[in-house]
Amino acid sequence: MRPLVLFYLLVIYVILQFSWWAYLLIELNKEVYQQKIELITAADPGSSVEREAYFSEQLKERWLMVAGEGFVFIAILVFGIYKTRQSFQKEFALARQQKNFLLSITHEFKSPLAAVKLNLQTIQKRDLEKDQRNSIITKALNETDRINNLIENALSAARIESHSYQIHKEEFNLTDCIYSNIQSRIIPGAESKKIVANLEEGVYMKGDAMAISSLILNLLENAEKYSSENSEIIITLAQMKNSAVLSVADQGVGISDQEKNKIFDKFYRIGNEETRNTKGTGLGLFIVRHIVDFHRGDIKVLNNVPKGTIFKVTLPLE
Repeated sequence: MRPLVLFYLLVIYVILQFSWWAYLLIELNKEVYQQKIELITAADPGSSVEREAYFSEQLKERWLMVAGEGFVFIAILVFGIYKTRQSFQKEFALARQQKNFLLSITHEFKSPLAAVKLNLQTIQKRDLEKDQRNSIITKALNETDRINNLIENALSAARIESHSYQIHKEEFNLTDCIYSNIQSRIIPGAESKKIVANLEEGVYMKGDAMAISSLILNLLENAEKYSSENSEIIITLAQMKNSAVLSVADQGVGISDQEKNKIFDKFYRIGNEETRNTKGTGLGLFIVRHIVDFHRGDIKVLNNVPKGTIFKVTLPLE
């Protein structure tokens, strides 16, 4: 906030200086024209009335000129102040989002690493049955997949920012891709939110299968984060003419109209990272939007009824 305070002090100083300069200029013109009138009156008293009217008209024109130039100066100054303040606010918002990102990414890595360590220690210290051992190993592998997804999201966001993100298009079965990603979200023996799949069979599209897989995972993860316990996440797929329409609907807290325009920004998350309960890094929806753009598709955020959010993605099949 200190740079912003200094900026406002500088603005106030410039306005005061300009006002003082305008006042002095007007007073100086009045004095000059008054002296001219006095000199002409002393030299030729008979023409004083005409001369005074003439100089008064000239003085009025000078005042109008000063007022016009002053208006232009003030307009430029106000516009510059507005743009500079806007730039300051963007920088402060970015710094706050980066701080939140560091806090969240630290927590996101710490949790699965702790879970993997605990699972490995359990296997090491206890003589477990084969089924128990396999269950713990599966949980550990799922946690490592979670870490891998975090790293992939960070790398993808960096590539998008540096304009080095590339997609490799090939024909693949979108229906199978979605089923595969749904299965990866179901952890055996753990409480998971119910995912209901209404998918049209045999929908093929030409695109980057890995990128689309990342899109699906991020949408599912987003739905899981903001859904209440014992709620359903409904994922649907339908082919409409030359497009595939994919939607992920949750029954969570929903998204306000003001936030809908911001949720696809990098690092953007609702609330403060120090007090927020939901996990995440603020990269998932940022990556989703760019994957949709790279495939020349469209994504919309809709309100679910009676509560929750629907992410509707339309992707061209070719």
